[in-house]
Amino acid sequence: MGHRPAARLPIIQDRHGVDEAPDKRFPKDSVEGKLSIALYVRYLNSSAARAFMIPITPSLSIDENEIEETFIRSSGPGGQHVNTSSTAVQLRFDARRSRSLPDDVAVRLMKIAGSRLTQDGVIVITAQTHRSQQRNREEALARLVDLIRQATVRRKTRRPTKPTKASMERRLQSKEKRSLIKSGRRTKFASE
Repeated sequence: MGHRPAARLPIIQDRHGVDEAPDKRFPKDSVEGKLSIALYVRYLNSSAARAFMIPITPSLSIDENEIEETFIRSSGPGGQHVNTSSTAVQLRFDARRSRSLPDDVAVRLMKIAGSRLTQDGVIVITAQTHRSQQRNREEALARLVDLIRQATVRRKTRRPTKPTKASMERRLQSKEKRSLIKSGRRTKFASE
């Protein structure tokens, strides 16, 4: 009599990339097959509820909970719309304390971030190109994902090589030839 129907829970992508409704993940109440409040609270406190992952590469994804979004007033033209709505998005990602990123990727990410990195190791990305808040959110997230993708690529280490004997000889021959050309340009003073 006092039961309310269970709310529709969002589709969640787990750490393995499997899309599944969360009500299929934990046991239902034995009475009517509905979600009990206690089970729902336990689910919300579990890691499965916070497991929405943003894919970066096939082997790397970051947890959505590691990203903070703040909505601010957008600057520039736009008339009264700009003055009344907060459509610009300021996205913050703590690269230094991220559990999703390997240490070497985090270090490269902080180098690539440049002026977008704060002293605390937080990357701040601001998007205000579009009039809608949703499109600005998508753009800011795409820019963050692109930065992290760049950081996942390891630079090839340069191995110093010794010049070959033939290349050293060619260099000396070209220097000698150039020297002859330049010496021919000098004016010779006749001694009288």
